[in-house]
Amino acid sequence: MYMVYWTIVEEDRCTPHEKLFETTEMVGAMQFMEELRKRQREGERVRFVTMCSEHPDLVGHPGVDVTGADYNWKKRRR
Repeated sequence: MYMVYWTIVEEDRCTPHEKLFETTEMVGAMQFMEELRKRQREGERVRFVTMCSEHPDLVGHPGVDVTGADYNWKKRRR
């Protein structure tokens, strides 16, 4: 599934919004985001337009909770 998030800024108040799209509606979600960006370009106070996805049929839980004994990630490689 896809979720589009955006914020409307009104004077000193920010109001968050969201809209859900099904897994088959990625193009629709992107078109909706473009409509929001168009409103932004036209001067409407639309901010923080973003989209995230989550597949509803995942086998496991999201995240990295099992890495194994040999896992040795470092931010800096030396």
